Amino acid sequence: MNTEKIMDCERNRLEKLTNFRLPQYFYKVGIMIGAITIIMMFVRAFAMEGDTEWLKHLLQKTLLVAMLLMSIARDKEEDELTVKLRMQSYAWAFITGVVYALVMPYVEFGVSNVVNNGGEAYKDLGDFQILMFMLMIQLMSYHILKRYR
Repeated sequence: MNTEKIMDCERNRLEKLTNFRLPQYFYKVGIMIGAITIIMMFVRAFAMEGDTEWLKHLLQKTLLVAMLLMSIARDKEEDELTVKLRMQSYAWAFITGVVYALVMPYVEFGVSNVVNNGGEAYKDLGDFQILMFMLMIQLMSYHILKRYR
């Protein structure tokens, strides 16, 4: 096998991966799952007593999956421009997510030390917080870019 065939094969695989989209109805499924999950988070926070830490983690992961479904679902009108806008929104989400992950722990550390007048410990961000932020940025920036095209 020569190198050109290998490069073409790898390019085709990469294009399949970047062009992967779920059917359009998965956007509505993601919204429904997300809404139910947020309602359950409020129920867990205010109505449930006892050790429900496992439920908190389950609901967080479910919310991430719901937002991911919304993020990779097709639009009604899927064309080259919407694909480009989607890729731009992923780039914005990645850049802002990295900046957020680098800056936010120091901001939180400084604010907690000012408010509590004590030596608060430095806390790193969790995976849920970073992924949630990045998916929110991607969804919001995609819809804003789509609106002003």
